Amino acid sequence: MNTPTRLLLSLLLTIGLTLPAAAGSLTNFQGEPAELSGYTGKGQWTIVKIWVSNCHVCNQEAHAYVAFHDKHRADDAQMLGISLDGLDNLLDAEAFVERHGLNYPNLIVGWEDGSRLFYELTGTPLNGTPAFLLYTPEGELAAQQVGAVPVDLIETFIGGKAASGG
Repeated sequence: MNTPTRLLLSLLLTIGLTLPAAAGSLTNFQGEPAELSGYTGKGQWTIVKIWVSNCHVCNQEAHAYVAFHDKHRADDAQMLGISLDGLDNLLDAEAFVERHGLNYPNLIVGWEDGSRLFYELTGTPLNGTPAFLLYTPEGELAAQQVGAVPVDLIETFIGGKAASGG
């Protein structure tokens, strides 16, 4: 490492700044690194909705997931959104969140890296949006779906698993 680079890194560490997340990393909307594990396994089901701002179905069903989150967040389930708009299209993602009043956490990643993440987690290609990941209260992936999923089906799935003890 050359001297100017070493000095810059030393200065950043000294004043407490962090370097931006690596390109393609899952981040919050401020560009800070984030991981799914920070949202799952906290004693509640976690429904991860993967969306993109120009997806017709994502826009059409957004209100239902806000209502789902409001209904369940204090008890048995929470929502987490992941935008595939990427930081290059952050304004579009922010407009989607604002337009639909998304009151649950949302992360952002580019399409290619989000598709790769979905495949690594599920072994299934991400062929479009919306897509869903459903995590147990213990943080284990219980189900995945590419395509729309009505909230009543998620409620039935969660209720059935809770009743059966699994």
